[in-house]
Amino acid sequence: MPERKNQELADFLRRARGQCDPNRSGLPADTRIRRVPGLRREEVALLAGVSTDYYARLEQGRRITPTPAVLDAIGRALGLDAAGQAHLKDLVGLGGTANRPRPRAAQRLRPGLHQLLDALDGEPALVLGRRADVLAANRMAKALFADFDALRPDQRNYARWMFLDDAARDLFVDWEPQARAAVENLRLEFGTDPHDQATAALVADLRDRSPEFSRWWDEHRVHQRTYGAKRLRHPVVGELTVNYETLTPPGDPDTTLYVYTAEPDSPSQRALSLLASRIFSENAARPPTA
Repeated sequence: MPERKNQELADFLRRARGQCDPNRSGLPADTRIRRVPGLRREEVALLAGVSTDYYARLEQGRRITPTPAVLDAIGRALGLDAAGQAHLKDLVGLGGTANRPRPRAAQRLRPGLHQLLDALDGEPALVLGRRADVLAANRMAKALFADFDALRPDQRNYARWMFLDDAARDLFVDWEPQARAAVENLRLEFGTDPHDQATAALVADLRDRSPEFSRWWDEHRVHQRTYGAKRLRHPVVGELTVNYETLTPPGDPDTTLYVYTAEPDSPSQRALSLLASRIFSENAARPPTA
């Protein structure tokens, strides 16, 4: 493995081990005092069925390439979820996206995705690309979150907006867990291609400008957003909760469609309907352009 990936792997293993609960590991009770949180190296090695020396060398960033079976065993010992397992394999070079060619071309949405966004006009929907770049958003998404089209192209990024725009901090009632999820999702993607210059530049900028981003980045947690909820305090329609589902177009794994809805017959749905009526009436009131 390249030296940089060795160090990323070592860092990820150390932090994952520190987050393990020894009481839930299935190991026999141990009366020794634990001076640091999590499992000891020899305990992870025992659970994974490898020697302590072998696991220690992995955590030290030595040039070792574990087999898929060993990685699976280590992942289970550390209690990693599917995203963590995928990240572990990416760091070793066994992930499905680890050997993608570089540099990667700029992303462009095909016309059909733009048409789909227009068809979803009654619900907020946006498309994120690599490193959470905002590739497109319908007018409901712009009204609910932010008008990313009004920003410079290099600023149209969900993570950048989340951490550097005060309006985002005001909008999210649950800003911290939402911001953490953005960091962890970016961490997961970074593992697939740590040599991507655009991603590295984004991470460096956010680390420099946001203490929270820098601290959470160093925790090396990974997360893949597939569905969830967001609690908002919207300046026009007040508090509401929206649920989101994600869709990845076949053949385009770097593009994700996010669609936001509210529970039927709930105050949140009424707030969304009010927002829709306002933006649609505003658009209808505008004189046609020449």
